[in-house]
Parts: sequence; C-alpha cells; structure tokens
Amino acid sequence: MTLVFESFAFKRGVPGDADFVFDVRMLPNPHYEPELRHLTGQDAPVADFLKEQADVVQMLEHIQKFLNFWLDALARDHRSYVTVAIGCTGGQHRSVYLVEQLVQLFGNKWVTLKRHRELEAI
Repeated sequence: MTLVFESFAFKRGVPGDADFVFDVRMLPNPHYEPELRHLTGQDAPVADFLKEQADVVQMLEHIQKFLNFWLDALARDHRSYVTVAIGCTGGQHRSVYLVEQLVQLFGNKWVTLKRHRELEAI
C-alpha cells in the first residue's frame, strides 16, 4: 500500500481523491510572523517555529496515532493507495510542515509520496 500525503489550501477546495482530510487552520499561523510569511513549511525557520507550538505537536501526534491505528486494516482490505490530505488556509506553512513530518514518520513502514498542491501550482 502506498500512502500519499498532500498539503492543500481550503480556499482552493479539498482534494477530490482524499481518503482522510485533516483541518489544521486552528493552529498558530506563521503567515502572521513577518519574517516567516515569505517562507514555506519546508523551510527551517518555519519548521522551528511550528515545532515549538504545543498545539502543532499535539495535532501531529493525533494524526499519527489515528493513522497507526487504521493503516494496517486498510492494507488488509487490499487498498493500493491511501491519500491523507492536510489543509490550512493558504497551503504554504502549516499543512506543508505537517506533510513533511508525516512522510518522515511513516516512510520507514510504508511507501510514501508527498504532494504540496499549492507549492506545485506556483
């Protein structure tokens, strides 16, 4: 089974192929930090900012626990792909960061792919 982690902006709609959608718009937004606004969740200063936010850490843990619980069952059901979409407002910071973290967390057990819809659209 292949896991596809995709970041996206809610303002452009939810990806149509998503099996699971997690809304992270309630997390602290680096967009409002002037020195981080022009960066993305792939950049170290944004990642450092988000790692320090308790709500971000907790969200990542919750998503990880949810997926750890259900992925084996999905694989036993002969699923070829599972797409996990993480959405925030602009698809630049929070969702990108979380997708990057999830790829690292699950890449040792599953084949993983990542897409950053809004970053790829630029």
